[in-house]
Amino acid sequence: MSNSDLLRMTIAELAPKIQNKEVSPVELTEAALAEADRLQPTLNSFITILHERAMDQARESEAAISRGEYRGPLHGIPIGLKDNLATAGITTTVGSKVLADHVPEEDAEVVVRCRDAGAIFIGKENLEEFAAGATSNNPHYGAVHNPWGLAHIPGGSSGGPAAAVASGEAFFSLGSDTGGSIRQPGSLCGIVGMKPTYGLVSRYGLIAFASSLDQIGPLTRDVRDSVIVLNAIAGHDPRDSTSIEFQPPDYTAALKTDLKGMRIGVPKEYFVDGMESGVEEATRKAIDVLKSLGAEIGEASLPHTSYALAVYYIIAPSECSANLARYDGVKYGFSEQDADSMWDAYEKTRQRGFGPEVKRRIMLGTYALSSGYYDAYYLKAQQVRTIIRQEFESEFEKFDALVMATSPTTAFKLGEKMDDPVQMYLNDVLTLPANIAGIPGISVPSGLSNGLPTGLQIMAKPLGEEAMFRIAYAYEQATDWHNMTPEL
Repeated sequence: MSNSDLLRMTIAELAPKIQNKEVSPVELTEAALAEADRLQPTLNSFITILHERAMDQARESEAAISRGEYRGPLHGIPIGLKDNLATAGITTTVGSKVLADHVPEEDAEVVVRCRDAGAIFIGKENLEEFAAGATSNNPHYGAVHNPWGLAHIPGGSSGGPAAAVASGEAFFSLGSDTGGSIRQPGSLCGIVGMKPTYGLVSRYGLIAFASSLDQIGPLTRDVRDSVIVLNAIAGHDPRDSTSIEFQPPDYTAALKTDLKGMRIGVPKEYFVDGMESGVEEATRKAIDVLKSLGAEIGEASLPHTSYALAVYYIIAPSECSANLARYDGVKYGFSEQDADSMWDAYEKTRQRGFGPEVKRRIMLGTYALSSGYYDAYYLKAQQVRTIIRQEFESEFEKFDALVMATSPTTAFKLGEKMDDPVQMYLNDVLTLPANIAGIPGISVPSGLSNGLPTGLQIMAKPLGEEAMFRIAYAYEQATDWHNMTPEL
């Protein structure tokens, strides 16, 4: 089997071959690293490629299999990690100059769980600085390019993880999703991006952007692989105060190809103004497929959806402002030495250490939290957040899941909306409500519009991943979109 054939396989396809010693973890890792090296000048998916460490892991993985110590479907699988996940002894930059030399002393909990499952880490992947943005046009480490169109964004903030999976550099990646940062790049790069229920996956070791919104999840080539990864990383972690005390089921039981008895709602407010005609057409066709599979389709309504964007862009920057206040050049991280005083050093460190989007969000958040404005902005946003969550709860009494487009547009060109942040923020309008409500969401490939991928998004009630996966898998198996790959 050629390297190109190997690199296009899924975890589910590779796992039995690795277990039966038909495929060597060492050869698979060599192939993945070679592809990452080949495509790095083109895509810029990685900040750090871990050649030696990955090969050491691969040899250990192969030796364990030879001893009969097979650990499960992730054993011997080369994966990528978004560079905001702490990795012991490995630089973790969060895509920022502020943490360019930051080397954590311990791994994030999800990294521990993947390593214990036998996964092999080939690199730390490029992202929007501090995971704050939707383009992955990083001011310090360069822009990530979309494998489907190199002049286009891959989405963000998990642009590097999405591009790596779509291009065959990694078999899956772990990303983080604060307002759509897994699902939106998943959609724009033609792969599966999944955000779990808030608290289902430990955030311990995730360098925070907005703590009440951030959630770690997988980017994979198909829905079955998404299930395999979630099975490995989900579950309670006492070190994470937001972790739910819940014993996750084996989600593979949800992978069925019919939807008889399933009630699916289509929120009328999610066909937003400015949605590309190709995206709307793909979404409506996808809904027809779900109906043909036996699902009962009904109209849902989430009337406060129009306020979700404003709520998000008060809460997220406010939490960003609080979380990033620690990067002051005194305790750790980048420190500007050319200064006349402590306060001058503090100001210059943050001025020169952070990129423009991070500074914009810090200023927005600091303003919203400031004396005299807290009640008018942050407190009011939290109250509307409660209303949005209650609307979802009401709809989930009628429906097993809700479906809509993932992004209102396909990938726009790099630099196209950099001077208009409001238009850039509108790309998250269909994904961020799930983060506000803390519910799970998944994006699956649903077509092409002008040669670029579109995505169908499925949301379910808190801890409703089984219903979400069932719908996503049935749709995927009834269509061929998940088999499409970019030519590089």
